[in-house]
Amino acid sequence: MIVVTGGCGFIGSNLVYGLNARGVDDIIVVDDLSDGDKFVNILDCKIADYRDYRLFREELEDGRYKEMNAVFHQGACSDTMQTDGQYMLSVNYDYSKSLLHHCMDNNIPFIYASSASVYGSGGTFKEEPKNEGALNVYAYSKLLFDRYVRAISEFDSQVVGLRYFNVYGPREQHKGRMASVAFHFYNQMMEYNCVKLFKGSGGYEDGEQRRDFIWVGDVVDVNLFFLDNPDVSGLFNVGTGRAQSFNDMAQAVISSSSAGERELSELVRSRTIQYIPFPEKLVDKYQSYTQADISALRSVGYDKEFTPLASGVRQYVEWRQRT
Repeated sequence: MIVVTGGCGFIGSNLVYGLNARGVDDIIVVDDLSDGDKFVNILDCKIADYRDYRLFREELEDGRYKEMNAVFHQGACSDTMQTDGQYMLSVNYDYSKSLLHHCMDNNIPFIYASSASVYGSGGTFKEEPKNEGALNVYAYSKLLFDRYVRAISEFDSQVVGLRYFNVYGPREQHKGRMASVAFHFYNQMMEYNCVKLFKGSGGYEDGEQRRDFIWVGDVVDVNLFFLDNPDVSGLFNVGTGRAQSFNDMAQAVISSSSAGERELSELVRSRTIQYIPFPEKLVDKYQSYTQADISALRSVGYDKEFTPLASGVRQYVEWRQRT
């Protein structure tokens, strides 16, 4: 039996789908379906059971679920604009500690979602304390748990933290404003026949702020790699190792959803790409650049190539057009 917390969410539901593709369906999905529309993310998946995340924690404390094969802990409040620190720390930190200790006490592999946000505004994205910071309470909640895990010097069972960079792909429609820019750019193209990007900020020109965009299928593959290698523990970046601009992402979405590739200058001239003022509320809370150092991931044997941006976006747009 495998448990996927946040299993109705974006990465969690794709992970359930990926396990199903392996023939695994003895899966317990743990989530919060207060937003009932999230059920569509696992409608085409095979699972053994669903548990509300509050009830699941109570059942753990009552001594249940000691025979699990693995826990993929993807559940969290991922709203980077959330300012209720008490709620954020309860959901992202305290709940994670409860799951971690249950797994350690029962020798269960524990693979959890961290975030590239733990690097703050620094320009070095390697899994070392000197490179870490936080620009909001969401990032702090993730960093605090990473630090808690790092402080445990020895593990009798597998503990893996995966620092996701900018993930995009199917099953993210429920995330609203927190969905990927690929999601928002596609919606803008369908509604307005244009894409809106931020004007220059953080020392970057219009639309040239850069992120490490990673296809969700690659994120699933990394998670399953650690399931297949239970002797490996640690903190690992999950990105492509290549930063690309928001202009690159916009061009990929436009070319995939309309008639072929066009030069950036032409897209700007035709106002298919438009630049809007950078929001004041994001000043000092925004990562203008991220690029994963994936040397640690490569060093433990993960050797698959990551999906190029143009290919991943094309697959995503095709999926959006089918659904």
